[in-house]
Amino acid sequence: MTFFIFLLACGAAATTGIIFKPGQWYETLDKPGFTPPNWAFPVAWTLIYLLLAWVGHRLVAIPGSQVLLALWAAQIALNALWTPVFFGAHRLFAAMLIIAVLWLVVAMMVLLAFKLDVISGLLLLPYLGWLSVAAALNFAIMRRNSW
Repeated sequence: MTFFIFLLACGAAATTGIIFKPGQWYETLDKPGFTPPNWAFPVAWTLIYLLLAWVGHRLVAIPGSQVLLALWAAQIALNALWTPVFFGAHRLFAAMLIIAVLWLVVAMMVLLAFKLDVISGLLLLPYLGWLSVAAALNFAIMRRNSW
């Protein structure tokens, strides 16, 4: 049951991507050469959200995981916030700040997870990797398109 509760939270965050689609505005931005193809984003996020739900489910059963679970809640809130700020409000700098804090929270989660549960730590690595790409992309777009 806990897996589905965490999956519901991930689904809520994912919904922001349905509401605030990249659209014409994003297409007209000057993007760097390392920009992933559009099809890669929903594929990556689907996998990441499934892994995040699994991590949350695992952590509930581990004594001493309260801080990690609090970080889990913080990262899903920041994750859900980034999309409307970037794609909805077109606030590239604010989105950069959000994704920087999100990256730090997830990096802290990875470090703490490896101490409590190696499997959870490993399951979080694709998220941290994808966030690294997303943060670099956000930064490059911000630099190339600041008027």
